Amino acid sequence: MRTDYLYATPSIWSGVARLLDLFGQFDTYNDSAADEVADARALYSDWHIVGQHLTDAMTRIELEPTTVEPPDQSAPRPTGRHS
Repeated sequence: MRTDYLYATPSIWSGVARLLDLFGQFDTYNDSAADEVADARALYSDWHIVGQHLTDAMTRIELEPTTVEPPDQSAPRPTGRHS
């Protein structure tokens, strides 16, 4: 899923033409049937990317090496009071 769905992907020739386009005639966008459809597609796309980022982060955490020994449970814990 792309995050730039509403924007048309320009080519090299459209980039060259934009140099001479003083009145913005070459600005094009992908249209939707209704504003609600465009909003729904954009929202879906955004959350899809968020899900991909979360999946990537969880995969990286799973692949991180773990410590050889667990922390020492017999060590005294701080009580939060200052002596």
